[in-house]
Amino acid sequence: MATLILVRHGRSTANTAGLLAGWTPGVALDERGAEQAAALPGRLAAVPLAAAVSSPLQRCRETLAPLLAARPELALHTDDRIGECHYGEWSNRKLSELGDEPLMKIVQQRPSAAAFPGGESMRAMQARAVDAVQEWNARIEEEHGSDAVFLMCSHGDVIKSLVADALGMHLDLFQRIHVDPCSVTAVRYTPTRPFLLRLGDTGDFGSLAPRPARAPDAAAAETETFESATEDGGNAVVGGGAGAA
Repeated sequence: MATLILVRHGRSTANTAGLLAGWTPGVALDERGAEQAAALPGRLAAVPLAAAVSSPLQRCRETLAPLLAARPELALHTDDRIGECHYGEWSNRKLSELGDEPLMKIVQQRPSAAAFPGGESMRAMQARAVDAVQEWNARIEEEHGSDAVFLMCSHGDVIKSLVADALGMHLDLFQRIHVDPCSVTAVRYTPTRPFLLRLGDTGDFGSLAPRPARAPDAAAAETETFESATEDGGNAVVGGGAGAA
């Protein structure tokens, strides 16, 4: 079957503000995110793409805009099933505040049992995304052949859940996976099993370096994935976090 390239959207204004955006309208790429998106065509220049599929949310459409401009022949499709998790009443709230919610412990330790108030469960998010991938795989293979490559631009938690599915991991383990903004994850699907070819590849290993100390106000204003993955018992950032600047 086809090879799927999963691109997480570039860094957004919600990422740098420490907000859990969800489906909140008007969340755009920030300056760094726009730079990441502009570099995407060059990073994928050697890869022939049969189609591009995007989450309907603005930050994903903005991430793909430079790639589509560089490849005017590339067909773009929108699929709500790879849109962000519906966080319900948690949407557009500060992650620093949500850390004290009892549900956050479930999100971190047993996400398969987590359902957001007024939103959806993490199991439902994964199920719809996996369904979308399977259907698009079949369609791309039928139209372009088994060696075809296609791209999906989606969100951190969605991509992590798809990687967990590809690896045969229970959803309760998906918080161990991390993908940076505008990172590339690639999965090759075959009739018997998927193969994970790339995971969260940005071509930049700067985020692995220790972070310099920051002033308290700066630390509160920005959600850094590296730090939040090593503090508070190793909690993962819901919604993916800002990643490396």
